[in-house]
Parts: sequence; C-alpha cells; structure tokens
Amino acid sequence: MPEPVIAVDHLSRSFGDKQALSDVSLAVTPGCVFGLVGENGAGKSTLIKHLLGLWRPQTGTVRLFGLDPVADPVAVLGRIGYLSEEPDLPGWMQVWELLRYTQAFYPKWDTTYAERLREQFGLDPNARIKTLSKGQRARLGLIAAEAHRPELLILDEPSSGLDPIVRRDILEAIIRTVTDQGRTVIFSSHLLDEVERVSDHLAMLHRGALRFCAPLDDIKARHRRIVLHFERPQQDPPNVSGAIRVAGTGREWTVICDAGKIHPAAMARHLGAAVVDDTTASLDEIFVAHASN
Repeated sequence: MPEPVIAVDHLSRSFGDKQALSDVSLAVTPGCVFGLVGENGAGKSTLIKHLLGLWRPQTGTVRLFGLDPVADPVAVLGRIGYLSEEPDLPGWMQVWELLRYTQAFYPKWDTTYAERLREQFGLDPNARIKTLSKGQRARLGLIAAEAHRPELLILDEPSSGLDPIVRRDILEAIIRTVTDQGRTVIFSSHLLDEVERVSDHLAMLHRGALRFCAPLDDIKARHRRIVLHFERPQQDPPNVSGAIRVAGTGREWTVICDAGKIHPAAMARHLGAAVVDDTTASLDEIFVAHASN
C-alpha cells in the first residue's frame, strides 16, 4: 500500500463541554477523491482545521505527507490547495492582482493553467474582487487554490449556496484534478448528490465521531433498504435487531440495515411480516439512518 497522503490517528478535540471530534482515525491514499460528509456541527470543519495545522491536536496525531502540519507548516502547506465556503479574498484587489500575489507563494505556479481557468470561468482580470458575485469569488478562490497544481486539494463546503452552473464548474475541476497526475482531493460537503458523483472513498462524521470510512461502493453495497408489510397496522416501529433505522407507519415499515447482520426473510418471519422490497440503500438513506442515531 502506498504511504497515505493523510493519516489521522485517534484525534480528539473538545471545546468546553462540547466534544467536536472523538477518537477519529482515518487514512487517505494518493490519487483519490475522499468525500467527507456530516450534518452541520458534525466536526468536518474542525477536522479540516487540524489538517491545515491551524489547531494542535489535544489528543492523537495528524500527519500530511508524513509531516506534522503544526510543527512543519511551510513544508506541508506548500503542497496543499485550500478552498473554503467563504473564500477570504481582499476586496480592494483586482482579479489579476490577486493571482499575481498568490503566485509569489508557490514556485510551481502554472501561469498558463491559471489563465485558462480564468477564461473558462469568465472572470474579468480587471474586475475588483468586491464587485464579484459569490459564485465568481468561489471560482477565483478555486483558481488560487488549484493553479500551483497541489498534491492535495482540500475543499470545505466549496459549493454551498452557489447556483448549479458554478457547482458544475467546481465539480469538473475536482474530477480534472484527481485524473491529472494522480493528485488527491478532500471534498467536504452536505450536498450528498455531489459527494456521490465525484468521490470514490467516503467518511461520515456524526457528533464528532466517525460513523464509517470506506470505499463508496463498499458502503453502498453494505447497506440494505428492506420494506416490510404487515397484515395489521403497527402502532410502534417493529423491533429489528441490528437495524440502523426503522421508519414508517401503519402496515409498511422501512428498515435500513447492514446487509451482513440481517437476513431479510428470517427477520420478516420473526416479525410476522412480508418483505415487499429489498434493495441497496441510497447514500441519502444511509446518511439519514446514521444521523438519526
């Protein structure tokens, strides 16, 4: 196995009584798009701040390229591109000035690539940043993060609140990044359809704890959606041992479960019900099931 680009080992972080991260361990291999999902407050941005070396771990370790981002920020950050939900760009600068200013920090800055992205995104080089729309600022922030062709691109809710065309541009840039020279992407988002479209590996945080971390295909294959039909209406959800979530009403109830822990026919016989549907759960159903516990 190649050395991971990111290795997080038993990372925990609390703010007073709030546990923001709880014993999180994960590894990100080179050349993948690693999706990070979770509801607001789940710990996604807290984890990313540790990856960027902005916070020192209270317990556990964080390593990027085998290095500690807090102890060796120059060596780590020079190999990273970062785009947040609200890029902090100086409004008084013109577009071309920001790109020239950013270029000074990266010896491997690709001027031709930056210009191609600027033209593709339709950004006027002479426009003041303060006059740009939110979508235009997101595109500009992406150029600044991507033009030095970083080994690792970290995107923290990059398309939140943006229109579909801008989101499409960002997703295409992610796909291009991972297919170009085998670079790696961390993509944090609450928009599950976008995560599913571009990610090949997925992790979910819930209340600071890691619920799952595996290849996306494995996660989907492991979760089943089983619909049960009862002859008589049920007042309470059926007690299904090993279920992640049981929801429904009356005669029909849906069970989201780990496929390896439940035998649908045996479960139905035990409950006095019939299986009317047994399919792979969607990513949205998997997310809701884990977030409900």
